[in-house]
Amino acid sequence: MALPAPTFEGIMKSLRQRQYAPVYFLHGEEGYFTDALAREFEKILPEDEKAFNQYVIYAPETDPLQVMDLCRRIPMMSERQVVILKEAQAIRADKLAKLIPYFASPVSTTVLVVCHRGVQAKGKELMAALKKGGAVVLDSPKIKDYNLPAFIGQYIRQKGLTADQKALEMLRDFIGSDLSRLYNEIDKLADLLPPNAAVTPEVIERNIGVSKEYNTFELVDAFAARDGKKVFRCLAYFRSNPKAVPLVLATASVFNFFADLLAAYYVPGRTDAGITEELKLRNSFALKRIRQGMANYNPFQLVEIISAIRTFDVRSKGVGSRQNEHQLFYDLAYHILTAPGRL
Repeated sequence: MALPAPTFEGIMKSLRQRQYAPVYFLHGEEGYFTDALAREFEKILPEDEKAFNQYVIYAPETDPLQVMDLCRRIPMMSERQVVILKEAQAIRADKLAKLIPYFASPVSTTVLVVCHRGVQAKGKELMAALKKGGAVVLDSPKIKDYNLPAFIGQYIRQKGLTADQKALEMLRDFIGSDLSRLYNEIDKLADLLPPNAAVTPEVIERNIGVSKEYNTFELVDAFAARDGKKVFRCLAYFRSNPKAVPLVLATASVFNFFADLLAAYYVPGRTDAGITEELKLRNSFALKRIRQGMANYNPFQLVEIISAIRTFDVRSKGVGSRQNEHQLFYDLAYHILTAPGRL
């Protein structure tokens, strides 16, 4: 049976337990994890050993033969040496491939870290050599927008805090997928709050500056209730504060809600348990919102609304329309609230 793929948390744990592999190959679209681990690898050696046994080098400026020569040196008055090769994504694949002989047969007293930041490395021969030599390979894909609330919640729990769904979506809206900023903001909250405290919308508004009244969570709530006044108050806030709530995130949240509503109509029996399981709902509030939406929109209206959202998405990118995206969103909101359900 294949071993589970290495994780960021798993590598961090092994480093802090002083358990090292001979080679680490860090790649993938999400550069935050590569940067964070690179900083951790720079802490392996005590300060008095770094001068002779730690090398931080850059792939575009270094020949692969020099890298291998460094890695094959004997540590000076130390158990090991650390070689960190950064910006490997900036060199051609054939140049990186020159390290394959070393990857396949690394030196046990050297910890080589290859940082291939922001893009996935390719090549069967490269990956085969890394596997043969016992390398730890971390692939960090970009976190999808729809997975961000769950990801944020996981990190908040790691910091000994709790948060409800609205708080998670507020953080997602305001910070997005910038993990460095996201982690910094959550770390700040962890320093301010006592252990086991709840990260509430009020806490976020007070300490990070996100409105607890006007965000995509409240917008979707308003659509679920078919509350036109609240919908247009949210949109007015979005228009006057475009950096607070990017429309691309608001559009995705609204689309996902109406797509879930349509899916709920096709759940056998439409029971609470069946809808919760089918839509992977995380709490009773999410189910309540779906039930409210089903009371206010029939399947014919939902098909029309989903089509209108897709049309908006195309036009907001300048295809077939020169209108401002916020005006287009106003028109979309009106269409959603008044959809007759004509196919």
